[in-house]
Amino acid sequence: MNGNDIIALGLGIERPWEITGQSLKTECTPHELRITLAAPRGSSFPCPECGALCKAHDFKEMTWRHLNFFQHHCYITADVPRIKCNDHGVKRINVPWARKGSKFTLLFEQAALMLVREMPVLAAARIIQIADKKLWRIVSHYVSKSLAKLDLTELKAIGLDETSAKKRHNYVTVFIDLDQQKNPVVFAVPGKGKDTIRQFKRFLTEHGGTADNILEVTCDMSRPFLSGIRKHFSKAEITVDWFHVVQIFTKAVNKVRVLEAKKKRLPKATRWAVLKNEESTTLSENERHALAELNSMDFFTAIAWRVKERLRWVRKAATPQAAKWRLSNFLLCMAETDLTRSPVLKPIISAIETVIRHRQAIESRWQSGHSNARLEGLNSIFQAAKARARGYRNPQTFISMIYLLASPVGNLLKST
Repeated sequence: MNGNDIIALGLGIERPWEITGQSLKTECTPHELRITLAAPRGSSFPCPECGALCKAHDFKEMTWRHLNFFQHHCYITADVPRIKCNDHGVKRINVPWARKGSKFTLLFEQAALMLVREMPVLAAARIIQIADKKLWRIVSHYVSKSLAKLDLTELKAIGLDETSAKKRHNYVTVFIDLDQQKNPVVFAVPGKGKDTIRQFKRFLTEHGGTADNILEVTCDMSRPFLSGIRKHFSKAEITVDWFHVVQIFTKAVNKVRVLEAKKKRLPKATRWAVLKNEESTTLSENERHALAELNSMDFFTAIAWRVKERLRWVRKAATPQAAKWRLSNFLLCMAETDLTRSPVLKPIISAIETVIRHRQAIESRWQSGHSNARLEGLNSIFQAAKARARGYRNPQTFISMIYLLASPVGNLLKST
């Protein structure tokens, strides 16, 4: 086997193509290795539509960037023919070493995808020395190609949540398969609210699934989300994950603290103390003193904090029946507590009213084996990736990264 045969094998060149020339350009930086390919005169080429062997009609010189040869950039040049097919007319053939429309070889693109999975796209682009826009186009192509192969015929339970894409209320809504242990993301779309549910339903249908197969949806208490689920997935049981219940009360307690702090001086360390529970091992000494002082002097912030703490008692219910009883007890106690004595307590009243509105979906949490906790964990990964990459150009590039990091698309790309 000579040198040309080894290079041809590495490039994945098939007959009738063969290497006809090599040259090293040392006058440019970095140096460029140029490999020329050609097919013998009179060769036949397969029609890109039907595969029938046809004679060349005319030729066009084309060049592709290949993996570096040691420290030198490597380029492949070939006169690519158009063939004249009896059934499909004149067509440009597909070369075996590159995909149609790309200026890079398949091996180059595979190496680029491996880097993108491990580091920010901008850093990967600097390593392989191409513009990051070109690298994003490669990523988008293969993500779309792999996404088309996604099979959702067995999808029965989904979780959904929005994650911040950019500043100023730019969001991406992510849908996950709750029964999938690894790489659960099945769909991501710009925006949030009812329309994202409609788009997911269409995506589900395009990939073999049906709305009637979806038996459970976990989400937060966003009215647009709940409205969209009831409209498009009428057979699904809605479960409000406990994380979102706690989140509402935590935010309410913080709002009460801010409002009260405008009127009177609160103990030091109150800000972080009220976000924790009394049994927390992370409470500092100052935070313990702050909680004790808040409760002894009966600040409104202390009242809000005690409401949040009683909610923890509800969460500890071991059975669905116990959960219903504890939630009823919680709401009864709140009704007997005079929370209307000050406008400062309005945020906590609003949080309680939210629980009343969504009580049935909250109670479903004890009957369901699913949780949105993994989705919240994935959101932190997405945001970390976004911060590491110093943001993405637009929501679509962010969505491509979400698919690469947390969907079956990543596994499909490994075999590309």
